[in-house]
Amino acid sequence: METTLEIELDTPESQMAFGARLASALKPPCVIFLEGDLGTGKTTLTRGILRGLGHSGAVRSPTYTLVEPYALTGFELYHFDLYRLGDPEELDYLGLRDLLGSASIWIVEWPARGAGLLPKPDLCIRLAHLDMGRRLTLMAMSPSGQTLLADVISTADVVFAPHLRADT
Repeated sequence: METTLEIELDTPESQMAFGARLASALKPPCVIFLEGDLGTGKTTLTRGILRGLGHSGAVRSPTYTLVEPYALTGFELYHFDLYRLGDPEELDYLGLRDLLGSASIWIVEWPARGAGLLPKPDLCIRLAHLDMGRRLTLMAMSPSGQTLLADVISTADVVFAPHLRADT
């Protein structure tokens, strides 16, 4: 049974607020894939997630570094941006296998560029441009992703109800 959630967000601030709401349901280990064209707000959403997890410092796009690690209370969050990756094999140089831990959350932008070497996602989020704002489509890809999405759906309808559609 696939669970999806579709939500329309009008502003970058609402996208960050939704990221913070998503963060309240996150538990490591978790792998989230972010898919979408340039400028759809993948890093903005990640910034909201990090704020929701208690990170108060800068949140940089890892466009050139490929990965930015964040030490949070009790676990690590790794933010990957694979846009500039020439070949999935380059992930070996990042020490990808060393980062796979039970106490980590991965957020991966442009995951198709790391095909075959990335772990299976728990949640896939597709971001798309709208005339006003963005559409986010969240899809559970594992049992823990199902639980995560169910938690998000149960809390998101309180704040985002006018632009929310969930299919289970």
